[in-house]
Amino acid sequence: MSNWRINFIFALLFICGAVIAGRLFYLQIVKGDLYKAWAQGLYSKDEQIVGERGEIFFRDGESLAVNADWPLVFASPMEIKEKETVASKVAEALSLEESFVLDKLEKDDMYELIKKRVSQQEIQKITELNLKGINLGKENGRFYPQETLASQLVGFLGADAKGQYGIEGYYNETLRGKNNQRGQDVFLTVDYSIQFKAEELLEQAKADLDIEGGEIIVMNPSSGEILALANFPNFNPNQYSSVPDFAVFRNGATQKIFEPGSVFKPITMAAALEDQKITPQTTYLDKGKVTIGGWTVSNYDNRVYGEQTMTNVLEKSINTGAVFAEGELGHSSFLEYLDKFGFFNLTGVDLQEIYSENREFKKGYEINFVTASFGQGIEITPMQLIRAFGAIANNGQMVDPFVAKKEKQGKIEGDSIISPKTAAQLTAMLVSVTENGFVKSARIPGYHVAGKTGTSQASFSALGEDKRGYSDKTWQSFIGFAPAFNPEFVILIKLNNPKTKTAEYSAVPVFQKLAKFIIDYYQIPPEYETSTNN
Repeated sequence: MSNWRINFIFALLFICGAVIAGRLFYLQIVKGDLYKAWAQGLYSKDEQIVGERGEIFFRDGESLAVNADWPLVFASPMEIKEKETVASKVAEALSLEESFVLDKLEKDDMYELIKKRVSQQEIQKITELNLKGINLGKENGRFYPQETLASQLVGFLGADAKGQYGIEGYYNETLRGKNNQRGQDVFLTVDYSIQFKAEELLEQAKADLDIEGGEIIVMNPSSGEILALANFPNFNPNQYSSVPDFAVFRNGATQKIFEPGSVFKPITMAAALEDQKITPQTTYLDKGKVTIGGWTVSNYDNRVYGEQTMTNVLEKSINTGAVFAEGELGHSSFLEYLDKFGFFNLTGVDLQEIYSENREFKKGYEINFVTASFGQGIEITPMQLIRAFGAIANNGQMVDPFVAKKEKQGKIEGDSIISPKTAAQLTAMLVSVTENGFVKSARIPGYHVAGKTGTSQASFSALGEDKRGYSDKTWQSFIGFAPAFNPEFVILIKLNNPKTKTAEYSAVPVFQKLAKFIIDYYQIPPEYETSTNN
């Protein structure tokens, strides 16, 4: 090859190298800061176009879901020479696979996201490494400062910038920004202090009774405002992607059904009282069991009580007494009242909810009405139950529950389910349950408390198992309101399979502690003076 050709090739290579070097100098030095700023703004560009998302607050202003700048780590691969060495150090600092980081560093560009939402400890490690081409940035994202508190209630913002579950999901269109306009904030009716106490009590029930799950709902019976909606177990919305079982995202109060057991007996009594088929003093003879259509229904623990009033039936939670009251009322009327009380439709609460069509119960077999009279064989959600009990506490008027404050909140008129007279009669009977019955531990000195326990077998279907019949597990619950004759709150405690025989020893103590907390918190004046021994 002649010398001129060799010189020409070398000259050509030199010129190409100079052009590439010049271009790299321009990108990395002259325009380096510009490209870094552009890269860091990638993740907020779309959000700036559509507007910032509205935030979520408890009723008194405590933050539940806010917008925040989350730190991230990104690489500028074109600035990195010793890629394998850098990849090893970064992977160790951020607890990542080295191969993952190396794959990012081998890209031929100026921006590669390495890890989002890094911790302060990880930020410190990256800062101390001081590696050229490894940079810290920020992205605008959703932050949940209360972490696990009210997690099923609030839900979370998914990776697609859409709300998932809870308030984030239900009010997604309200919260999300549009056309450079910020989304609306949502203020809840839920009280931070009551919510915190309710979740604390569920955690304690796990420690003391080894519950598998549970829900607590606190509602104002006259307005429908939900003051607390607690679930166990819960999760941290800031780390939703690391949750192993997505079932925990579902709100047990509105998205899971159960057979209520004896907490349902007051509903049966309400219907029979309203139709004047019984009075609180009506008597019947309990023989411990009753046989209907070849099926035998017994009292708890096969107890026999003899002659009893309808008030005694609630005090002692007698199954055959509920069967008697339903029989006096009649099956068709019983069905109509269950429909009026809202057990065959959604409650209207502003959350994702389900309901059971109760197809098996509606088949009309006599045994189905018999067992439903004491809360077995009929499926409802906890929210349906507290809504119905709210009508008893609210002079017979039932209002729809809600968790987010309305812009124009006037006086709420409910549907009249039972008369004020029936509501007053039933309230007195429920007060007798706590003062003369088996659940004296629900009492609060100075206040009349109305309430009822329930212990029921958990069906395989409600537990998510493809079987017919019932398991050995129980749902144990207590629902009550206070002060009984001028109630400011109604509380439902539901515990899943606690290690006790009945709700008297599980749900009732939880109710008493929460009710006492709310009375002290609201500074509700006593209804009567208590005597003290000197």
